[in-house]
Amino acid sequence: MVKSHSALLLAGFTLLGSACGAPESEPQDTQQLTFEEFRAGAYQEPESGGFVVDGDIFLESESELREFYAQAVSGLGTQQGGLAVYYSGGRDIKWSASQALNLTYCVSTKFGNNYTRVVNAMKSAAAEWEAAANVKFVHVSAQDSNCTNRNNNVVFDVNQTKTSQYLARAFFPNSTRRNANVLISTTSFQNISPWTLEGVIRHELGHVLGFRHEHTRLTTTGCYEDSAWRALTPYDASSVMHYPQCSGTQTGDLVLTSYDRSGARALYP
Repeated sequence: MVKSHSALLLAGFTLLGSACGAPESEPQDTQQLTFEEFRAGAYQEPESGGFVVDGDIFLESESELREFYAQAVSGLGTQQGGLAVYYSGGRDIKWSASQALNLTYCVSTKFGNNYTRVVNAMKSAAAEWEAAANVKFVHVSAQDSNCTNRNNNVVFDVNQTKTSQYLARAFFPNSTRRNANVLISTTSFQNISPWTLEGVIRHELGHVLGFRHEHTRLTTTGCYEDSAWRALTPYDASSVMHYPQCSGTQTGDLVLTSYDRSGARALYP
């Protein structure tokens, strides 16, 4: 989750074409960044070596960064058609029906005094997605003392980071175990009103389930990313997956809307 409107967003790209998955409005007449300029502006995590773009979209390698850039520039995608699922290689990027019911995770004890707060926030945020779709997040507390990205006893780990680049970032279902983690910045424990830690995690768990940012569906949001998505519902400016600072209409905390719930049920019936 990005802290504020960022210059790293792909709104600066000139978007061409109108294939499925392309943004749902006419492209803006803006100057196109070169890949080198885009790479220079992306945040590279020192621990993983991966790149974070548009606030909390994690890309594991430079090749994925190039693919993301190419999709944004071309405007060509694979959508077949407000919630949008990650769609790549002719398929939805989602969990299998059995795995979706056993999304195990640990919460690092290195959160210290904030450990219980994170445990409760994860439980609360997960419960809302579980109420909407056929998914189940399972906290394996026995793994919390060894909660690293090398722990294969859980699907993903929840860990702390001190970066000021984002409040939190997550991953998509096709990520490798090494990068299957929800990282929460220490800045998330400060005053982030009108958002809450629970709201930020609700947004991040949407990514874990495979959902893209809602604002990538329109160029008029100023936050277009790329075209690797498939629409599950009509566009929803209030979606939990829509950054408020990208022409979103959700003025309070990040909460699931009726479209979010129906889209989640459609992907995980």
